[in-house]
Amino acid sequence: MKILLVSWEYPPVVIGGLGRHVHHLATELAAAGHDVVVLSRRPTGTDPATHPTTDETVEGVRVIAAAEDPHEFTFGTDMMAWTLAMGHAMIRAGIALADWRPDVVHAHDWLVAHPAVTLAQFFDVPLVSTVHATEAGRHSGWVSGPVSRQVHALESWLVRESDSLITCSASMREEITTLFGPELPEITVIRNGIDTHGWPFAPRRNRTGPAELLYFGRLEYEKGVHDAIAALPRIRRTHPGTTLTIAGDGTQLDFLEARARQHKVMKSTKFVGRVDHRELLRLLHRADVAVLPSHYEPFGIVALEAAAAGTPLVTSTAGGLGEAVIDGETGLSYPPSDVAALATAVRAVLDAPQAAAQRAQAARQRLTNEFAWATVAAETTQVYLAAKRGERTPQPRRPIVERPLPDR
Repeated sequence: MKILLVSWEYPPVVIGGLGRHVHHLATELAAAGHDVVVLSRRPTGTDPATHPTTDETVEGVRVIAAAEDPHEFTFGTDMMAWTLAMGHAMIRAGIALADWRPDVVHAHDWLVAHPAVTLAQFFDVPLVSTVHATEAGRHSGWVSGPVSRQVHALESWLVRESDSLITCSASMREEITTLFGPELPEITVIRNGIDTHGWPFAPRRNRTGPAELLYFGRLEYEKGVHDAIAALPRIRRTHPGTTLTIAGDGTQLDFLEARARQHKVMKSTKFVGRVDHRELLRLLHRADVAVLPSHYEPFGIVALEAAAAGTPLVTSTAGGLGEAVIDGETGLSYPPSDVAALATAVRAVLDAPQAAAQRAQAARQRLTNEFAWATVAAETTQVYLAAKRGERTPQPRRPIVERPLPDR
């Protein structure tokens, strides 16, 4: 098939897990023999005169990175204007593909709704959309404020203009059905994959000093890092000297530092910022426990990365984490926001390192069986084929209702 993937991030422009996801999917689809084009963008803040649109083939994938034109908007202060400008630039670059007609357009999240919908209509081909997260989910089920309402409206428009939808977890499927359904296109759950070759497994070394905990990921409120900080004093009562390393950046750094001071664990909490892959592997191989305390998590690719490296897992059951980790078999889980349960789970890992090592082995084995990118690509191809056989049936819009999601 000829496949056009549309994403606002693709290497070398990588903001979070979405960019890595699209990269792995694209290269795996190309390796399977498909003709794959990725439409993305040049880095933020670049001048289109000095950084024009590029068109090159990398790892068997044709990558078109649209120039940022106009480039005066900034994401942080002009998010909607910036997104519309990016979409316009991507549409211009996509229309220039008139000599190459895709069989399907695959959109990744609301930021590319305009170019994806437009190009699917321009080429008169099916539109498949992967919903990686929702604005309501990121804000505990609420849609409030003009920007959030605009994002929510774009999400609603995209899913209704799509011929097929993909989510990375069953909980995410339920979430978008609650928010936008039930009269939606067919929704297929395809879990994220992981390339285990980039995450070498390392058994835990015998600990001679205090225990070390690790959180890695974005520093945003929904990630629940403040719960890990709040649990640290309880853990240190039974395991003196335990430290917590926090690797990542985000908008909540000042808040998290204040929480560490509030709980009197500032000296035992290490904020190391965003780290490169080599340093992250070193931290994972050194840690006794990877703690992932999310309040909201569509999937939780970081859990797979920690499992691949052999780090024992303690995770909340929020969203996709409850599916990525099997409690008692591949890690230990606890209810989101329950600080006492989080501390209990961490202490259980530290008290029984042999059992933790067995769960880590089981987690790594499960990755190679169930989370291979070849499997993800094959399942995605089946969605493309099914969409190709159908007809475009956009659904009517529904009014935005400000209400929380039901408890999950």
